[in-house]
Amino acid sequence: MRLANIANRATLVGPDDQIIDIATGSGGRFGTRIQDCYERWDELLDVIADLPVTGPGLSQVPLTDYGSPAPQPRQIFAIGLNYADHAAEANLAVPEELTVFTKFVTSLAGPYGTITLPPGTVDWEVEMVTVIGRGGQHICAEHAWDHVAGVTVAQDLSERSMQLSGDAPQFSLGKSFPGFGPMGPVLATPDEFEDPNNIALGCSINGEPVQSGTTADMVFPVPEIVARLSRITPLLAGDIIFTGTPAGVGIGRSPQRFLQPGDELVTRMQGVGEMRHRLR
Repeated sequence: MRLANIANRATLVGPDDQIIDIATGSGGRFGTRIQDCYERWDELLDVIADLPVTGPGLSQVPLTDYGSPAPQPRQIFAIGLNYADHAAEANLAVPEELTVFTKFVTSLAGPYGTITLPPGTVDWEVEMVTVIGRGGQHICAEHAWDHVAGVTVAQDLSERSMQLSGDAPQFSLGKSFPGFGPMGPVLATPDEFEDPNNIALGCSINGEPVQSGTTADMVFPVPEIVARLSRITPLLAGDIIFTGTPAGVGIGRSPQRFLQPGDELVTRMQGVGEMRHRLR
Protein backbone atom coordinates (compact mmCIF):
# COMPACT_ATOMS: atom_id res chain seq x y z
CA MET A 1 0.00 0.00 0.00
CA ARG A 2 1.13 3.51 -0.81
CA LEU A 3 -0.23 6.70 0.75
CA ALA A 4 0.21 10.30 -0.37
CA ASN A 5 -0.80 13.73 0.87
CA ILE A 6 -2.29 15.34 -2.25
CA ALA A 7 -3.88 18.80 -2.08
CA ASN A 8 -3.97 18.38 1.72
CA ARG A 9 -6.08 15.24 1.43
CA ALA A 10 -5.17 11.73 2.52
CA THR A 11 -4.87 9.65 -0.63
CA LEU A 12 -4.40 5.96 -1.34
CA VAL A 13 -2.34 5.17 -4.45
CA GLY A 14 -3.69 2.12 -6.25
CA PRO A 15 -1.63 -0.61 -7.96
CA ASP A 16 -1.97 1.13 -11.33
CA ASP A 17 -1.06 4.53 -9.82
CA GLN A 18 -4.71 5.58 -9.68
CA ILE A 19 -5.42 7.83 -6.71
CA ILE A 20 -8.22 7.19 -4.26
CA ASP A 21 -9.41 9.96 -1.96
CA ILE A 22 -9.73 8.29 1.46
CA ALA A 23 -12.31 10.68 2.92
CA THR A 24 -14.58 10.38 -0.11
CA GLY A 25 -14.03 6.67 -0.65
CA SER A 26 -14.73 5.82 3.00
CA GLY A 27 -18.00 7.76 2.98
CA GLY A 28 -16.66 10.19 5.55
CA ARG A 29 -15.46 7.51 7.96
CA PHE A 30 -12.03 9.14 7.63
CA GLY A 31 -11.37 12.84 7.31
CA THR A 32 -8.99 14.57 4.93
CA ARG A 33 -5.89 14.76 7.16
CA ILE A 34 -3.29 12.11 6.38
CA GLN A 35 -1.85 12.40 9.90
CA ASP A 36 -5.15 11.07 11.28
CA CYS A 37 -4.67 7.86 9.28
CA TYR A 38 -1.76 6.88 11.52
CA GLU A 39 -3.83 7.46 14.67
CA ARG A 40 -6.37 4.92 13.30
CA TRP A 41 -3.97 2.67 11.42
CA ASP A 42 -5.66 -0.69 12.02
CA GLU A 43 -9.04 0.79 11.18
CA LEU A 44 -7.61 2.20 7.93
CA LEU A 45 -6.25 -1.21 6.97
CA ASP A 46 -9.72 -2.65 7.45
CA VAL A 47 -11.39 -0.24 5.00
CA ILE A 48 -8.83 0.27 2.23
CA ALA A 49 -9.76 -2.87 0.30
CA ASP A 50 -13.21 -1.46 -0.42
CA LEU A 51 -12.19 2.07 -1.38
CA PRO A 52 -13.27 2.91 -4.97
CA VAL A 53 -11.06 4.74 -7.44
CA THR A 54 -12.15 8.38 -7.31
CA GLY A 55 -9.41 10.32 -9.02
CA PRO A 56 -6.95 10.48 -11.92
CA GLY A 57 -3.66 8.69 -12.28
CA LEU A 58 -0.74 9.71 -10.11
CA SER A 59 1.10 11.13 -13.14
CA GLN A 60 -1.69 13.68 -13.60
CA VAL A 61 -1.26 15.22 -10.16
CA PRO A 62 0.53 18.61 -10.27
CA LEU A 63 3.77 18.51 -8.29
CA THR A 64 2.60 21.56 -6.32
CA ASP A 65 -0.25 19.44 -4.88
CA TYR A 66 2.03 17.05 -3.00
CA GLY A 67 2.66 17.56 0.69
CA SER A 68 4.64 15.64 3.28
CA PRO A 69 3.11 12.20 3.91
CA ALA A 70 3.53 12.77 7.68
CA PRO A 71 3.25 16.55 8.18
CA GLN A 72 2.29 16.83 11.88
CA PRO A 73 4.06 14.19 13.97
CA ARG A 74 4.02 14.57 17.73
CA GLN A 75 7.63 13.37 17.98
CA ILE A 76 10.53 13.48 15.52
CA PHE A 77 13.58 11.32 16.12
CA ALA A 78 16.76 11.50 14.04
CA ILE A 79 19.62 9.02 14.19
CA GLY A 80 23.18 10.21 13.60
CA LEU A 81 26.20 8.28 12.30
CA ASN A 82 24.06 5.27 11.40
CA TYR A 83 26.18 4.24 8.40
CA ALA A 84 29.79 3.22 8.98
CA ASP A 85 30.99 4.93 5.80
CA HIS A 86 29.41 8.22 6.92
CA ALA A 87 31.05 7.93 10.34
CA ALA A 88 34.37 7.34 8.57
CA GLU A 89 34.05 10.44 6.38
CA ALA A 90 33.27 12.44 9.55
CA ASN A 91 36.41 10.99 11.21
CA LEU A 92 34.27 9.58 14.01
CA ALA A 93 33.97 6.11 15.48
CA VAL A 94 30.99 3.95 14.63
CA PRO A 95 28.67 4.43 17.62
CA GLU A 96 27.86 1.58 19.97
CA GLU A 97 24.61 3.25 21.08
CA LEU A 98 22.04 5.27 19.15
CA THR A 99 23.05 8.87 18.49
CA VAL A 100 19.70 10.68 18.72
CA PHE A 101 18.63 14.27 18.10
CA THR A 102 15.47 15.90 16.78
CA LYS A 103 14.29 18.16 14.01
CA PHE A 104 11.52 20.61 14.84
CA VAL A 105 8.20 20.05 13.12
CA THR A 106 8.30 23.41 11.33
CA SER A 107 11.25 22.12 9.28
CA LEU A 108 9.07 19.52 7.53
CA ALA A 109 8.11 20.13 3.91
CA GLY A 110 6.75 18.41 0.84
CA PRO A 111 8.67 16.55 -1.88
CA TYR A 112 8.74 19.30 -4.52
CA GLY A 113 9.38 23.02 -4.53
CA THR A 114 11.92 25.61 -3.47
CA ILE A 115 13.99 25.70 -0.29
CA THR A 116 15.51 28.95 0.96
CA LEU A 117 19.14 28.73 2.04
CA PRO A 118 19.95 30.55 5.30
CA PRO A 119 23.38 32.13 5.76
CA GLY A 120 26.09 29.56 6.39
CA THR A 121 27.01 26.18 4.90
CA VAL A 122 24.02 24.01 4.02
CA ASP A 123 24.67 20.32 3.45
CA TRP A 124 22.55 17.48 2.04
CA GLU A 125 21.77 14.13 3.73
CA VAL A 126 19.49 11.62 2.01
CA GLU A 127 17.66 9.46 4.54
CA MET A 128 14.93 6.90 4.84
CA VAL A 129 12.19 8.00 7.22
CA THR A 130 9.94 5.54 9.03
CA VAL A 131 6.46 6.54 10.19
CA ILE A 132 4.99 4.79 13.21
CA GLY A 133 1.54 3.29 12.72
CA ARG A 134 1.12 1.39 15.96
CA GLY A 135 2.64 3.08 18.97
CA GLY A 136 4.05 1.35 22.00
CA GLN A 137 6.81 1.05 24.55
CA HIS A 138 9.36 -1.73 25.05
CA ILE A 139 8.78 -2.95 21.49
CA CYS A 140 10.95 -5.96 20.68
CA ALA A 141 13.06 -5.83 17.53
CA GLU A 142 11.47 -9.03 16.21
CA HIS A 143 8.07 -7.31 15.97
CA ALA A 144 9.22 -3.75 15.26
CA TRP A 145 8.15 -3.72 11.60
CA ASP A 146 4.59 -4.46 12.77
CA HIS A 147 4.62 -1.02 14.42
CA VAL A 148 5.78 0.80 11.27
CA ALA A 149 3.09 2.23 8.99
CA GLY A 150 5.57 2.77 6.19
CA VAL A 151 8.71 4.40 4.92
CA THR A 152 9.50 7.34 2.70
CA VAL A 153 12.55 9.27 1.56
CA ALA A 154 13.68 12.56 3.08
CA GLN A 155 16.49 15.06 3.29
CA ASP A 156 18.00 15.93 6.66
CA LEU A 157 19.33 19.27 5.42
CA SER A 158 21.93 20.69 7.79
CA GLU A 159 23.42 24.14 8.24
CA ARG A 160 26.84 22.99 9.40
CA SER A 161 28.13 26.32 10.78
CA MET A 162 25.39 26.43 13.41
CA GLN A 163 25.32 22.67 13.91
CA LEU A 164 29.00 22.59 14.89
CA SER A 165 29.22 25.95 16.69
CA GLY A 166 30.13 26.28 20.35
CA ASP A 167 31.31 23.76 22.89
CA ALA A 168 28.10 21.72 22.60
CA PRO A 169 27.00 21.09 18.99
CA GLN A 170 23.58 22.46 18.01
CA PHE A 171 22.40 19.50 15.96
CA SER A 172 18.68 20.17 16.29
CA LEU A 173 18.85 23.91 15.56
CA GLY A 174 21.22 23.51 12.63
CA LYS A 175 18.87 20.98 11.06
CA SER A 176 15.55 22.76 11.64
CA PHE A 177 15.38 25.77 9.34
CA PRO A 178 12.13 25.95 7.34
CA GLY A 179 12.16 23.38 4.55
CA PHE A 180 15.05 21.38 6.04
CA GLY A 181 12.97 18.18 6.36
CA PRO A 182 11.32 17.53 2.99
CA MET A 183 9.66 14.10 2.67
CA GLY A 184 7.74 12.13 0.04
CA PRO A 185 6.29 11.82 -2.49
CA VAL A 186 4.58 8.69 -1.12
CA LEU A 187 4.75 6.50 1.95
CA ALA A 188 5.11 2.79 1.19
CA THR A 189 4.13 0.10 3.66
CA PRO A 190 6.81 -2.49 4.52
CA ASP A 191 5.06 -5.20 2.50
CA GLU A 192 5.72 -3.19 -0.68
CA PHE A 193 9.38 -4.30 -0.47
CA GLU A 194 10.96 -7.70 -1.02
CA ASP A 195 13.19 -6.86 1.98
CA PRO A 196 12.33 -3.68 3.94
CA ASN A 197 15.76 -3.84 5.56
CA ASN A 198 17.50 -3.43 2.18
CA ILE A 199 16.23 -0.41 0.25
CA ALA A 200 18.37 1.62 -2.16
CA LEU A 201 18.50 5.40 -1.81
CA GLY A 202 20.58 8.31 -3.08
CA CYS A 203 20.64 11.90 -4.26
CA SER A 204 22.18 14.12 -6.92
CA ILE A 205 22.92 17.81 -7.38
CA ASN A 206 22.43 19.31 -10.83
CA GLY A 207 22.45 15.79 -12.26
CA GLU A 208 25.67 14.72 -10.51
CA PRO A 209 25.25 11.75 -8.14
CA VAL A 210 26.58 12.64 -4.69
CA GLN A 211 25.14 9.89 -2.47
CA SER A 212 24.24 6.27 -3.15
CA GLY A 213 23.60 3.59 -0.59
CA THR A 214 21.32 0.95 0.82
CA THR A 215 19.60 0.69 4.18
CA ALA A 216 21.16 -2.76 4.55
CA ASP A 217 24.33 -0.90 5.56
CA MET A 218 22.77 0.74 8.61
CA VAL A 219 24.66 0.26 11.86
CA PHE A 220 21.31 0.03 13.63
CA PRO A 221 18.58 -1.25 11.28
CA VAL A 222 15.01 -0.06 11.66
CA PRO A 223 13.90 -2.85 14.04
CA GLU A 224 16.79 -2.10 16.38
CA ILE A 225 16.13 1.66 16.24
CA VAL A 226 12.46 1.14 17.14
CA ALA A 227 13.35 -1.25 19.95
CA ARG A 228 16.00 1.01 21.48
CA LEU A 229 13.96 4.21 21.25
CA SER A 230 10.88 2.55 22.75
CA ARG A 231 12.89 1.38 25.76
CA ILE A 232 13.26 5.04 26.72
CA THR A 233 10.05 6.72 25.57
CA PRO A 234 6.73 5.54 24.17
CA LEU A 235 6.51 5.80 20.39
CA LEU A 236 3.27 7.43 19.26
CA ALA A 237 1.23 6.81 16.14
CA GLY A 238 2.42 9.20 13.43
CA ASP A 239 5.88 9.74 14.93
CA ILE A 240 8.67 9.89 12.37
CA ILE A 241 12.25 8.63 12.54
CA PHE A 242 15.03 9.92 10.28
CA THR A 243 17.24 6.83 10.16
CA GLY A 244 20.62 8.26 9.13
CA THR A 245 22.56 9.00 5.96
CA PRO A 246 25.21 7.10 3.96
CA ALA A 247 28.54 8.63 2.91
CA GLY A 248 28.81 11.41 0.36
CA VAL A 249 27.78 14.52 2.26
CA GLY A 250 29.40 17.84 1.43
CA ILE A 251 31.28 18.39 4.67
CA GLY A 252 33.07 15.06 4.24
CA ARG A 253 34.50 15.97 0.82
CA SER A 254 37.88 17.44 -0.03
CA PRO A 255 37.40 20.23 -0.82
CA GLN A 256 34.19 20.59 1.10
CA ARG A 257 31.09 21.38 -0.93
CA PHE A 258 27.78 22.91 0.10
CA LEU A 259 24.47 23.73 -1.56
CA GLN A 260 24.32 26.96 -3.58
CA PRO A 261 21.46 29.12 -4.88
CA GLY A 262 20.19 27.70 -8.16
CA ASP A 263 21.19 24.10 -7.36
CA GLU A 264 18.62 21.37 -8.04
CA LEU A 265 18.63 18.64 -5.40
CA VAL A 266 17.04 15.36 -6.50
CA THR A 267 16.48 12.72 -3.81
CA ARG A 268 15.29 9.18 -4.55
CA MET A 269 14.47 5.91 -2.88
CA GLN A 270 13.49 2.53 -4.28
CA GLY A 271 9.74 1.93 -4.09
CA VAL A 272 8.97 5.53 -3.10
CA GLY A 273 10.08 7.70 -6.02
CA GLU A 274 12.00 10.94 -6.09
CA MET A 275 11.85 14.46 -4.69
CA ARG A 276 13.00 17.58 -6.54
CA HIS A 277 13.96 20.84 -4.89
CA ARG A 278 15.49 24.06 -6.16
CA LEU A 279 17.67 26.01 -3.74
CA ARG A 280 17.41 29.78 -3.53
